[in-house]
Amino acid sequence: MEHIFSALIPVFGLILIGYFFKRIKFPSHEFWPQADKLTYYVLMPALLIFKLSNASLASKDSFSFVLAALLAIFFTMILLMLINKIKPTNASAFTSVVQGGIRFNTYVFLALAGAIFGNDGLILSAIILTFAIPFINILCITIFALYISNEKLNFLYLLKSIITNPLIIACVIGGSINFLGIHFPLIINNTLEILSKAALPMGLLSVGFGLVIKEIKSSKSELIISSFAKHLIMPVLIFIFAKYFELDDMMISILVLFAVLPTAPSSFILARQLGGDIGLISSIITVQTLISSLFIVLVLKFFI
Repeated sequence: MEHIFSALIPVFGLILIGYFFKRIKFPSHEFWPQADKLTYYVLMPALLIFKLSNASLASKDSFSFVLAALLAIFFTMILLMLINKIKPTNASAFTSVVQGGIRFNTYVFLALAGAIFGNDGLILSAIILTFAIPFINILCITIFALYISNEKLNFLYLLKSIITNPLIIACVIGGSINFLGIHFPLIINNTLEILSKAALPMGLLSVGFGLVIKEIKSSKSELIISSFAKHLIMPVLIFIFAKYFELDDMMISILVLFAVLPTAPSSFILARQLGGDIGLISSIITVQTLISSLFIVLVLKFFI
């Protein structure tokens, strides 16, 4: 258990430090949104390009590895739709329930995968990102289109949300460079490496800054359903699919870790743009971030 906590505590410690900085307004409230933008558009893409361009991506199980994740995400969404039939909620709240149930925090995922599984874990997690991010965007926007009438929702909006995502672009660039056998000049490679080292600490601090603890409404059934789907239903489904595809132990561990992660802070942005329940998604993001450490400990204990 010692190595589990040695990997987990620094990650969630940085999140708490970010929240502490928010409470004391250090260095300022204006700083962190800009820092998050820097991380999202520069530091994190540098990390993904650097890791994927220098990785050994050949694996006969890569397709099954990705497919297990996508199937678990899809069927978790279907189960949430069935639950909504049995226990209906209003449309805007349900879109937030789905986002909370199937999205994941990229920064926490990469940080934990790298801390626990090393470079191989970081590369495998980047492979998941390449396919899971566009797939989840498609599903979430489809849910908004089905449940909320909004003139913004069309194919062009969906396409733009995917092709302008800097993480997807970075994964495609890094993977393409690797596949084509292109080698960066040493200066560029070293620059990317230095930038990549700042990505995860800055990302985790920004996650902490985004917590909104005073707005938690823990009695809301929608919050409970969403978190139940995220921390229990999806991990069980992804484990079943991973075992069915006979993946190796590291792949199974990374998939289950991926499934149990808290939802993404970007869920709030989509809810605000497309008419979701902003208060509910804020509560879901905060609660899942706070309780996910317990589920992650259980996952690491049984799968590492």
